[in-house]
Amino acid sequence: MAYAVDTVTGKQVWSQRVDTHPYATSTGSPALYNGRVYVVTSGLGEEGLGGANNHECCTFRGSISALDANTGKPIWKTYTIAEEPKPRAKSKTGVQSWGPAGGGIWGAPTIDPARRAIYIATGNGYADPPQLTTDAVLALDIDTGKIRWSFQPLASDVWAGGCGRGAADNPNCPANIGPDHDFSMSPVLVKRANGQDLLIVQQKSGMAYGIDPAKDGAMVWQYKTSAGSSLGGQWGVAVDDRQAYFGVVNQMPGGVRAVKIDTGEEVWSKPAPERLCGTARGCSVSTGAAITTIPGIAFSVSMDGGIRAHAADDGTVVWTFDTNKEFTTVNGVKASGGAMDGPGVVVEDGMVFANSGYVSLIGRPGNVLLAFGVD
Repeated sequence: MAYAVDTVTGKQVWSQRVDTHPYATSTGSPALYNGRVYVVTSGLGEEGLGGANNHECCTFRGSISALDANTGKPIWKTYTIAEEPKPRAKSKTGVQSWGPAGGGIWGAPTIDPARRAIYIATGNGYADPPQLTTDAVLALDIDTGKIRWSFQPLASDVWAGGCGRGAADNPNCPANIGPDHDFSMSPVLVKRANGQDLLIVQQKSGMAYGIDPAKDGAMVWQYKTSAGSSLGGQWGVAVDDRQAYFGVVNQMPGGVRAVKIDTGEEVWSKPAPERLCGTARGCSVSTGAAITTIPGIAFSVSMDGGIRAHAADDGTVVWTFDTNKEFTTVNGVKASGGAMDGPGVVVEDGMVFANSGYVSLIGRPGNVLLAFGVD
């Protein structure tokens, strides 16, 4: 569901269901532009059921919907996988399997007004046959939703939970299980020194890419940030006028990297400092959360519960805050910090805001929102 509320009163103005699939979710923020709001869907719930012989897997397809911002009325809807799921085979107990499926959109759409385009990044496939639009960056016509081009650096990544290699007796499972290397972030549209545009993305494969939106997504450069990981996500790249900054999702070594926007050449690479959470269960130095920049500083947050400020020139950590503690809160609720993943810090009007606590398949719980100011 998508909702619009009055910013003064909080009263609901409209609501609109953008997808009826029982496992459809919206993890990426909506994007508002020129009287329209663009809403994306992902489908984590079904992705984890591929190995279950009693589930008819899989039928979810990622999508983006354009709605009238004033009324919520649908204008267009585009699935990341154009082909509708079809019956494939049946299990020994008679359960039907389906495909193709997958291609969830985890992050917010990116608007390109000059090209009348909207960019999305997609996740892996959930069921065979493999598609050209999963694990991809897609460019859509902003007026019609038609897909203009697709950049797919990793083909045939079809993955479903419980489907280990050799699960040939379960027709839900792909014939060749993929590495589960989604794109989970929003593509970042930047300017190079020559004034030309570039889209920057980072994948769970451990690869980052600079691609040319003026040349149908042609690759300009690539940079290896790590060996890659199937756990977690790479939730956001940050840029300034010279460099792009990447966190590293791997449990080891974690850390932050910086490259030149124009060429992808590494400027500096910093492994994660000693983890702040010690030997606690779920403690790691993975830095998959979104990076945030202000002039001269790149902020990172980590699954070890640490907030760190890195000098933009050389990556030196100039400030650290450990959220692994209990806090006295303004509303009297008992609160403590934990793992940090997904969103990074928010910087506004001289303040830094961060939430701590993240649990899914990994991580450690917490329930606190922190605000920092300059003395």
